[in-house]
Amino acid sequence: MNGLSKSRLLYHRHCPKRLWLHANRPHLTEHSAATDVRTMAGHEVGETARRLHPKGVLIDAASLSQALIDTALALTGRRRPVFEATFQAGGVLVRADLLLPARGGYRLTEVKSTASVKDQHLEDAAIQAWVARRAGLAITKVEIAHIDTTFVYPGGEDYDGLFAHADVSAEANGRAKEIPKWIKAARQTLDGDEPEIEPGPQCKDPHECPYIAYCSPQQDDAYPPEILPRGGALVAQLRAEGYADLRKVPKKRLANPNHVRVWRVTKSGKAELDPAARAKLEALDYPRHYLDFETIVFAVPVWKGTRPYSQVPFQWSCHVEGRGGKIEQRSFLADGSKDPRRAFAKSLVDALATRGPIIVYNATFEHCRMQELATAFPQLAPALNAAIVRIVDLLPIAREHYYHPEMRGSWSLKAVLPTIAPELAYDDLEVANGGMAQQAFAEILHPQTLPARRQQLREALLTYCERDTWAMVTIARFFQTGVRPNARR
Repeated sequence: MNGLSKSRLLYHRHCPKRLWLHANRPHLTEHSAATDVRTMAGHEVGETARRLHPKGVLIDAASLSQALIDTALALTGRRRPVFEATFQAGGVLVRADLLLPARGGYRLTEVKSTASVKDQHLEDAAIQAWVARRAGLAITKVEIAHIDTTFVYPGGEDYDGLFAHADVSAEANGRAKEIPKWIKAARQTLDGDEPEIEPGPQCKDPHECPYIAYCSPQQDDAYPPEILPRGGALVAQLRAEGYADLRKVPKKRLANPNHVRVWRVTKSGKAELDPAARAKLEALDYPRHYLDFETIVFAVPVWKGTRPYSQVPFQWSCHVEGRGGKIEQRSFLADGSKDPRRAFAKSLVDALATRGPIIVYNATFEHCRMQELATAFPQLAPALNAAIVRIVDLLPIAREHYYHPEMRGSWSLKAVLPTIAPELAYDDLEVANGGMAQQAFAEILHPQTLPARRQQLREALLTYCERDTWAMVTIARFFQTGVRPNARR
């Protein structure tokens, strides 16, 4: 019989094909940088939750059989917290994050790195409780311990208050009678051939599936209806009617002007640049500051005065363009030894000076980070607030006035840039996106990272962030002149 675990049951509940691929084609798994960051956060959150119960015992056996024995021993005699307690019943294996002694039994607490209880957590908790009870454990309460984002880290490794505990006993108990059906269905899937399931919302909700590349291979000549921005119900209807290629959709089916533009450019294969973009760029004064930030997010804060999941800026790049076309590049990258925020803010206001537009791509991000810095450092607030009012967003200019068929419905910087300057694509960089930048800085922060590796990561981060701001220079010049650049930076 195929072995089942809580994770495997949840895979099946999410998508039977995912479970089958996990069991039979594990080599097809592909993880994104965002997935790796989320996994790292989960490990750190779990370890922090255990540290809040210093008298607990961790079940850390190398084999399943030994883990079951160690769990049974830990639950005899004097009661104490048990971490990763292992149970098996009904052909299903589970490991409970926390078992906390309570009158009449134990509180079963699943620890999550999210800021609230999610729907998928309820099925998770239900499976854990069902197996543990069938294995003979008396459970008095089923809980989800999630991150409390109002927590402010006081420093000194004091994380008391980091977690909010939600009682989900009623929800978990209410699902118990369904679990044998889930087990039976999962076994039938594992015993059969690969399920035929079409790609859909389950591929990216709540997270991107590691088999998405296998189930939805990218085709260079594919322009599915899904590229229509915010297509929603229209895309679903077009799919239901058999339209797999946007170019085959009749124009009369499209009422949204932006949908019509995407359809028209996709069908013709020719990019469109509205002259209005030139007018907007020409109206901007000099010097022009092209600015980009990189931030790191910790579920478990590491610097005093920061909150869980707050965006802590650690790097910026700025290309400054003069009226005659001369460009200078300036940058900041924290050394990783302490809270980077004040040094980041001080160096930033010095670089931006007091005049000239500050051009960014998706202004909400930089705007919010600068407001947060102004609140955290009142002495720098006047200069930061004065800089905020100078921000100009390049994204809406691109969205309103430019489209290329290879953008496939996206106006992100990394979708627009290759259509204008393909030689500036990010595929030659060690750090190639924001998730990888977070990973790189986290590695720099790690005390066991060797100096040579730390220097390599710093150079990679500087190169990546500089590429982002040079990309904005390139896009802005193209919008203003209509001429594609021919030089790589």
